[in-house]
Amino acid sequence: MTSARRSSEWDAVVIGSGPNGLAGAVTLARAGMRVLVLERNATPGGGLSSAALTLPGFTHDVGSAIHPLGLASPAFRTWPLHAFGLDWITPPAPFGHVLEDGRGVVIEQSLDATADQLGAGGRGWRTLFGPMLAGWEGMLDDVLRPLPRLPRHPLTLARFGLRGVPPATLGARLLKTPEARAAWAGLAAHGTLPLSVPGTGAAALMLGTLAHAVNWPFPRGGAQSLTDALVAYLRFLGGDLQTGVNVQSLRDLPPARVVLVDSSPRVLLHLLDDAATPAYRRWIERYRYGSGILKLDYALSGPVPWRDPALNRVGTLHLGGTLEAVAQAEATVARGGLPERPYVLAAQHTLFDSSRAPAGAHTFWAYAHVPPHTPDTYADTIEAQIERAAPGFRDLILRRTTTNARQLQALSPVFEGGDVNGGRGDLWGLLARPLPTPTPYRTPDPRVYLCSSATPPGGGIHGMGGYWAAQAALKDHPL
Repeated sequence: MTSARRSSEWDAVVIGSGPNGLAGAVTLARAGMRVLVLERNATPGGGLSSAALTLPGFTHDVGSAIHPLGLASPAFRTWPLHAFGLDWITPPAPFGHVLEDGRGVVIEQSLDATADQLGAGGRGWRTLFGPMLAGWEGMLDDVLRPLPRLPRHPLTLARFGLRGVPPATLGARLLKTPEARAAWAGLAAHGTLPLSVPGTGAAALMLGTLAHAVNWPFPRGGAQSLTDALVAYLRFLGGDLQTGVNVQSLRDLPPARVVLVDSSPRVLLHLLDDAATPAYRRWIERYRYGSGILKLDYALSGPVPWRDPALNRVGTLHLGGTLEAVAQAEATVARGGLPERPYVLAAQHTLFDSSRAPAGAHTFWAYAHVPPHTPDTYADTIEAQIERAAPGFRDLILRRTTTNARQLQALSPVFEGGDVNGGRGDLWGLLARPLPTPTPYRTPDPRVYLCSSATPPGGGIHGMGGYWAAQAALKDHPL
């Protein structure tokens, strides 16, 4: 292994440079700590990184691709990341849902325009999202806090809980048209759970609210741009980052009063070694993960030829058909099966960011939820779902690269079994993440804190797991 340089200059060391690790590092540095981040890969970012995965000149997002929470994050939105090169791109419309006949349901940033477009389903859409949109910043501040905490905006949070705690299938009853229910299902399926599970309405409610509040943006030039801005800001604050450092033991670290671990609970146990008490070890070993993904990255000779040209206005697409079809596909995956017509989440960046591909060419990013050991050949089934919505898509393919659950976990142990949310996102998985304590970032070692997506508030590019872990460390170890 490669060891970090030994030094007495660091107050805190952060293991892992994903968005939570970097957010934790910046939070500590803003408080006056001298912070060192150690990353085992050659490039920082983990799931928030970009690379030429197909052909030279094509920039693909290795993990996350669309970042409404990145723009709206209570931490990121208050930091001057634009001064360090971050430039957000917002497509004309946040997302579209593709029905089985190829028609697109385009959700506009304007709530009024969306409600008008949905016809008879618009009233229910307005009922779901109108109250959330009016106080979206307060809602996000409370939802992205560890529990239990007294809410700062109790009325808004109560409204969120009333509609978000029930299963997504129950919330869909407010929507009176197949088009509106399908769009709601596409939002809820981001949670990688059967839509009949309590709590799945929360994903739909949050993501839909953000679509109307801030659109679904992405960084110009690739997800790496957000990581690079965080690293540059950290260095401006006096911190540093070293890549190619594979930490196998806490003894590998330079002296520091605080250690933040942006990795999986399993890696944390390995690092703690004998410091992990039997009770703590039992809790961590019971930690559960959700479904994995099989991800496809494409280099294309032209834009995707959608049956419905309106889909050229959106950055993100959900392919899955009706509410019933999406629910069936996600339930099949949860049972360990592979749906013939999977729910596919896709992004088309180069329609709005030409810097990611050579002139006239395009990238396309897509994945489907799958059991962890799904063979790569299932990529053909995912591709067939795209081809049905865009006949002639296959004729445009210059190169396709597949990333399976095993490869995703190799990129970052946070994604165990290919679970991009870092742990099962049902109600118990959120309340006991990774164990049911008021401050789950703390560990049996008083200087070590877990700060990954396996801590509250869970998955997503928002950095709040790192932010709250750093706040706990600052409370325990004040300067």
